[in-house]
Amino acid sequence: MSYTKVNYEDVDQVSNAMHFLREPLETEQVGVTVVRCDPDWKSQPHDHADNEHEEVYVLIEGAATVIVDGEHVEMKTGDALWIPAESTRQIRNGDEESAFVLVSAPSLTDEGDGERNGDGNDGDWLLTGFTG
Repeated sequence: MSYTKVNYEDVDQVSNAMHFLREPLETEQVGVTVVRCDPDWKSQPHDHADNEHEEVYVLIEGAATVIVDGEHVEMKTGDALWIPAESTRQIRNGDEESAFVLVSAPSLTDEGDGERNGDGNDGDWLLTGFTG
């Protein structure tokens, strides 16, 4: 079979909100997480410096705040936010339910110098320690 299909609602929730789809989809280079946030839900502050995974948060329903390195970024439906691996991030939901799709992948670097690689050809995919 040349594809894998899952419904996120069939994947067990983590932290009462997150559906990690990397393992069920058997992806090799990208992680996808669906986050259904109840009112007043918040994630744990974290970064991905150890595994060098950058993330894009796409808010597909509602409104929420993402705190990136202490800065409050207000999000509304349709907004997308790129977060580098070393930045601390936390989702804080407001009074109503919201939903995100989080996409993460290893940052492309040029010989480990920490710079993003513009052409995508010289970087290494770092897959160890990936959690979703």
